[in-house]
Amino acid sequence: MTLTLIAAEKVLSDNFAPWVLDLGLSVASVEAHEAVLRLPWSDRLAREGGGLSGQALMAAADTATVIAVAAARGGFVPMTTVQQSISFQRPVVGTDVLVRARLTKAGKRMAFADITMTAEGTEEPAAHATAVYALLG
Repeated sequence: MTLTLIAAEKVLSDNFAPWVLDLGLSVASVEAHEAVLRLPWSDRLAREGGGLSGQALMAAADTATVIAVAAARGGFVPMTTVQQSISFQRPVVGTDVLVRARLTKAGKRMAFADITMTAEGTEEPAAHATAVYALLG
C-alpha cells in the first residue's frame, strides 16, 4: 500500500527533530518505492559564497529516504541510517532543490536508496547520494 501525499506529510511532521523540520521540506510526490521532497531555498541554509550548504543537502537526502521507506512499507516504521554517502556536483544558488529518493532494494531488515538532488528547473544533478537503512520494526 503506497502512502498518500497527506500520509507522507504526516510522517514528515511527526518523526523528525525540530531542526530538520526547520529546513522547510515538503513532500512533492510519493510512489511505491520513491519519494520526492522539495527543499525550499533559504539564505539561512547558504554557505559562504551563496551556495546551498552540504549539511542541508545531506539532511534532505536522509529525510527523503525515510519517506521513501515509509512509502514502501505503507507507513512509518522505526529505522536508522547505517550509511550515507554524497557527492556534490554543482552549487545550488537561489532556487529550490528537488530531492528524489528511490529505493533500489527494500528487504525485511535493510533498505538501500539512491538519491538525486536537482535545482528546480534543471535536469542536471546538484548532488547524488546513496543510503543504507536498518529497519527496526
